[in-house]
Amino acid sequence: MADQNQELRKAGLKVTLPRVKILQMLEASDQRHLSAEDVYKQLMEADEDVGLATVYRVLTQFETAGLVERHNFDGGHSVFELDRGDHHDHMVCVETGKVIEFHNDEIEKLQVAIAEKHGYDITGHSLVLYVKPKA
Repeated sequence: MADQNQELRKAGLKVTLPRVKILQMLEASDQRHLSAEDVYKQLMEADEDVGLATVYRVLTQFETAGLVERHNFDGGHSVFELDRGDHHDHMVCVETGKVIEFHNDEIEKLQVAIAEKHGYDITGHSLVLYVKPKA
C-alpha cells in the first residue's frame, strides 16, 4: 500500500482509500485493459465498498494525472491501462474484444518518415488495428 500512496502523491493526488484500492486493482489485474465496469466488478468480488460513480471519477482523475491511459476502441466503451511509460500499439479482435499490445520498430520508423515527408514531426500517435482470427 505504501507504493500506491507514493504513486498517488507523486501524481499530485491526495491519498484516499478508493484511489488506493483502484490503483491496487489495476496493478494486480491479469488484464492490462480494463473498463470502469471491469474495475467495479473486481472491487465488488473483493468485497470492497467502492461505488461505480467513484470508479469513473477516480479513473478520470488518474487519466488527468498521467497514471492511466484511456483508449476508446471502435465498437466498445473506454478501457484504461496503467501508463508505464512504454510506447506500444494495439490490435483489437472484432469478435471477442480482446486487446493485444505490440511494438514494431519498422512501423515506428515508417510513421516518422511519412510525417517528415509531409513536413511534420510526430508529437504522439495511436495505432489500432482491428483484427479477427484467421478462418
